[in-house]
Formats: sequence, C-alpha cells, structure tokens
Amino acid sequence: MTDVRVDNPADFPPQEDTVERLWTPQRMTYVLRNSEDRPTKPKTKECPFCAGPKKSDEDGLIAWRGTHVFAIMNLYPYNVGHLMICPYRHVGFITELDDAELFEFEKATTLAMKVMETVSRPDGYNIGINQGEVAGAGVAAHLHQHVVPRWNGDANFMPIVAQTRTMPILLSDQRDAYAQAFEQLAPQYHLPLA
Repeated sequence: MTDVRVDNPADFPPQEDTVERLWTPQRMTYVLRNSEDRPTKPKTKECPFCAGPKKSDEDGLIAWRGTHVFAIMNLYPYNVGHLMICPYRHVGFITELDDAELFEFEKATTLAMKVMETVSRPDGYNIGINQGEVAGAGVAAHLHQHVVPRWNGDANFMPIVAQTRTMPILLSDQRDAYAQAFEQLAPQYHLPLA
C-alpha cells in the first residue's frame, strides 16, 4: 500500500495569484448568440477578395487601397492584427502578376509591417502565401499574402484546448487603427492612396 500525501493548504497560492488574465469582453456577443445566429462562412460564391473592394473601407474591412493591391483584415485571423495584401485582379498565383502589380504587392507588405510596428509594436511577423488549394489556400483562386504580427507569449492554451483564438480588439477597431497608420506612412513608401 502506498502512502497518501496530504498537502498543506498554506502552501497553495493566495487568492491574488500571479496568473495573468486575458480579458476579451467582446467575445460575449459571440458566446451569448444562438447557434443559428453565429457567423458562418459566406454563402455567396463570389470571391471575398473581389467583393471586398466593392464595399466601403469600413464594411469591407479594408485598411488601405493602392493602385494594384489593397490591404484587408482577415475575417478568421490567426492572431490579433492579421491582415492580407491582395491584388485587385483575380489571379491565383504570384507568377500571374505583372511587374507593376508584383512591385506594389511586395512594397505593400513592407508597408503593412511598418504599420503594424507603429500601431502594435509586435516582436516579429509571419508572412506567407499559400498558392493553390493543395497548399492550404482558403481562397485559392485569388492570391493573397498573409501578414501576421507576433508577440512573445502570444500563443496560449486556448487554440489547443478550446480550438479558440482570443482576439482582444474588434476587427473594425483594428482596421481603423491600421487605416490611420497606412494613410500616414504610405507616402513615405511611395505608394498611392486610392
């Protein structure tokens, strides 16, 4: 028979512990909705990256419009502040961009990083393109480059345990902050404001 260990209650942390709390009150609007009211992927067959620029910047979650490309918030962000650079033209691969589109596509990516640095001061970035459905592109028919700001310690147990990512800011508020920074910084990058 093994000995049973009894821990002394005085050895446990007091009520005021050192655990950090992540407050995300805006998620309550999602939690309290009925399952029929929860957002789902769009039912329309129209490409979301072709539809976005037809809307107002606020409704389309567009943070910046250039001549050949635009920056749009990701509706299903990997991390807070995740946006994408998309060409207006409906092409699936980077090899299909002409020189002017390609230049602005990459220049806008560096501008997006500077915008994120100004607004949120991340510690690093994930930047990437999934080209083709087999490569993991959610919208394979329309090229888009992900620009994801990262902070030390930004990953926690929520995505693993609860299949949930916590976002401490509403997409519309993040878009507004980015749009303001894009407007200030775009001229320094010799990129137009459409």
